[in-house]
Amino acid sequence: MTLFSLVIAAVFGAIVGSFLNVCIYRLPLRQSIAFPPSRCPRCGRGLSWYDNIPVVSWLALRGSCRQCGEPISVQYPIVEFVTAVLFVAVVWSSPAGPLLVSRLVLGCALIVLFMIDLEHQILPNVITLPGIAVGLALSLIAPPGIVDALLGAALGAGVLYAIAAGYYLWRKEEGMGMGDVKMLAMIGAFLGWQAVLLTLILSSFSGAIIGIGILATSRGSMRYALPFGTFLALGALVAMLSGDAIFGWYLGLFDPR
Repeated sequence: MTLFSLVIAAVFGAIVGSFLNVCIYRLPLRQSIAFPPSRCPRCGRGLSWYDNIPVVSWLALRGSCRQCGEPISVQYPIVEFVTAVLFVAVVWSSPAGPLLVSRLVLGCALIVLFMIDLEHQILPNVITLPGIAVGLALSLIAPPGIVDALLGAALGAGVLYAIAAGYYLWRKEEGMGMGDVKMLAMIGAFLGWQAVLLTLILSSFSGAIIGIGILATSRGSMRYALPFGTFLALGALVAMLSGDAIFGWYLGLFDPR
């Protein structure tokens, strides 16, 4: 892996991150992600190409619109930077070929779902349902393979659906949305059943830590709705990039040598 390849990955990732920002903003509003072109969310002015350079334009304009001067959320350069880092990490850790494509597609979907769930507490079907189909299709030519992918999708959906149904029977109210169920099925379709288990463990642990923090700071109660999709996204990214190493470490604990 050459430095030039990583730089190209970072640049391309930042460009893709700019498009992901469009998805994050428009999908919850049910707007087209293709038309109209990028524009200021405050005054509606279309952005010139030099005002739409990932990260750089936001810094050059000091986080404000050239036309109206209103502030532009720091979310935009953050998403572009994170996507660039993700692309570098995937290119660094994955062989060229279908697996690389699969991980990039999943990573982009997870970034969009993370941000939308964090802000709106929804996980759009327009991402999760096609994501399941794309994950299964890619598994025909890339790891984990179609059998593990089918098991992963079924396990991902089944476990969270069972938890949601059990909670409803116990409390007579919804404790988990079906968006989480479909999101974990999508993750399983891309990564397989073993990664689903790891994702569940990591997301549940991180969610519990944040939940305890909210209670400890008196900023919420036991009924405070945590956007579980954000934790699923983080857990899946770790499972995707470091799952093999984590499983190897875990199995090594039982090696008598």
